[in-house]
Amino acid sequence: MTTTAKATGKATSTVITNIGSLVTNDPSLSATGGGSRDPLGLIPGAAAVVIDGDRVAWVGDARKAPATDNRLDAGGRALLPGFVDSHSHLLFAGDRGAEFAARMSGRPYTAGGIRTTVAATRAATDADIAATLTRFLGEALRQGTTTQETKSGYGLTVHDEARALEIAARHTDEVTYLGAHVVAPEFAGDPAGYVALVTGAMLDACAPHARWVDVFCERGAFDGDQARAVLTAGMSRGLTPRVHANQLGHGPGVQLAVELGAASADHCTHLTDADVDALASAADTTVATLLPGAEFSTRARYPDARRLLDAGAAVALSTDCNPGSSFTTSMPFCVAVAVRDMGMTPDEAVHAATHGGARALRRQDIGRIAPGARADLLLLDAPSHVHLAYRPGVPLAAAVWKDGVLREWRRDSGLLLDQQPAAQP
Repeated sequence: MTTTAKATGKATSTVITNIGSLVTNDPSLSATGGGSRDPLGLIPGAAAVVIDGDRVAWVGDARKAPATDNRLDAGGRALLPGFVDSHSHLLFAGDRGAEFAARMSGRPYTAGGIRTTVAATRAATDADIAATLTRFLGEALRQGTTTQETKSGYGLTVHDEARALEIAARHTDEVTYLGAHVVAPEFAGDPAGYVALVTGAMLDACAPHARWVDVFCERGAFDGDQARAVLTAGMSRGLTPRVHANQLGHGPGVQLAVELGAASADHCTHLTDADVDALASAADTTVATLLPGAEFSTRARYPDARRLLDAGAAVALSTDCNPGSSFTTSMPFCVAVAVRDMGMTPDEAVHAATHGGARALRRQDIGRIAPGARADLLLLDAPSHVHLAYRPGVPLAAAVWKDGVLREWRRDSGLLLDQQPAAQP
């Protein structure tokens, strides 16, 4: 792939042409006529995309593409929106590899292991936490993730939660306050006192740095009444709720998420028929975000994505990257597992990892390739998005654009570029 750039001193436009298969996630652009038959909005062969500044300016038949400053030949490769990872925990210190090894030897997973990371995170410097965050953001970007949500929840003091969110806000717009991850160890005998802290002084310190409020509504963490108190307090400060719901067993999390209009109910592993019906009825508001990395790393039962999709629920895929139960930043891995073990087709899994994640973050400017959308793009070293599940574990990201800027380029892919990837901010 070659590009000829004009040194104009201003934002330039680029046409990516000779795209083998283009995933737009805009059914109106589909070569088959659009509608529910093709939510991916697929354009197979002879497609082109024009980037102008940080936005997509044009999509269509390469023969009709407008003139641009630069021209890039995709060489028949597939182009799709950058992945949208709407659930991760990247603000931490320490390692829990020994816990993982013990779990693989038969010890069950519980929420209590979070406290191990809390101790390490409290002892870490701001520079340590920032370095971990940026390392994982870069790791995810190299695999095609262009939007990353991340949460606090490993400090559990006013100071440690606030500093984590302040660091996160320097690197991503999608920052979530999760003071209600587990009850802090010093409040082990006074969970009501900890909820009062989370909804009071801690919320005051954290709200200015966050967009979202979250709670781990689960046995060993917070019950339904406590979760409601946390979420409504956050909502009163302008934060939008999301919920860790129904991961370890049946509980009130999904119903609470729907009732409060949460943007997402995350995990959704153990669902009653009533939970599925509630998520289906709230599909325009609350997304069921599935996190297969957690089940993979804990040898737990996978969520039944097929059941949710057939009922009409909105579904997203995310990594849940965290040091205890899902230590992966790989959205391609989650796509492959969802197809192999959760009843999703390759089309559904890719849609959930891009457009679904955007919906879970209530964003219309990402997760699709259409005029006006952000130019967050992933070029695969493969002819089709199906290869994300077809070739699990293989690094297929050939090039990644974020906000119209080439950020990553895999030099062993055989692509030839005159331009070099931009340095990370």
